[in-house]
Amino acid sequence: MKPEMDLFAILPEDKIPEKGKILISEPFLPDTFFNRSIVYLTEHTPKGSVGFILNKRLDIKLSDAIAGFEGWDDNLNMGGPVAPDTLHYIHNLGHLIPKSVWVDEDIYWGGDIDTIKNLIQKGSVQKSQIRFFLGYSGWSAGQLERELKENSWVIAKVKPDVIMNSRGVDTWKRVLRSFKNKYRVWADFPDSPEMN
Repeated sequence: MKPEMDLFAILPEDKIPEKGKILISEPFLPDTFFNRSIVYLTEHTPKGSVGFILNKRLDIKLSDAIAGFEGWDDNLNMGGPVAPDTLHYIHNLGHLIPKSVWVDEDIYWGGDIDTIKNLIQKGSVQKSQIRFFLGYSGWSAGQLERELKENSWVIAKVKPDVIMNSRGVDTWKRVLRSFKNKYRVWADFPDSPEMN
């Protein structure tokens, strides 16, 4: 079978990791954390990569889990399996939050937590402007590249509103269906190949 006809052979141009891009897991990736997930890369260097799973919402509100966020009733997200007891955030408030790290377009990572709490208490932040994660996804030097050689991920660029608002379990399917290439058919594969 020609590579372009193989639905699971990821094209070389779709295997180039960069910060600001997303990783989309192939349909049958056998990993508890990353099965049918979308990961936003906030850092990618020769030393490794860092990102956050966008579509694994936790059944706990930030205000119930961490002091200082009273009134913020949005759910936390599982950012990944690394350091699951740490809080992380991406946002589009870089001009307001000191020490924020610019990622791409209008998206920033981290920044001064006290400023964020203050903005939330004043009611100056909307849910569409910031996302909170427990833990993160991390790859050591060369690890992500090995996974890409194994066809585990497709790499794509999406608009900032997809990054900030993709919170539901159906996000993986919706993002794939928005493509105009062979990956869009992945969205219709059953969770398990035996169910076909």
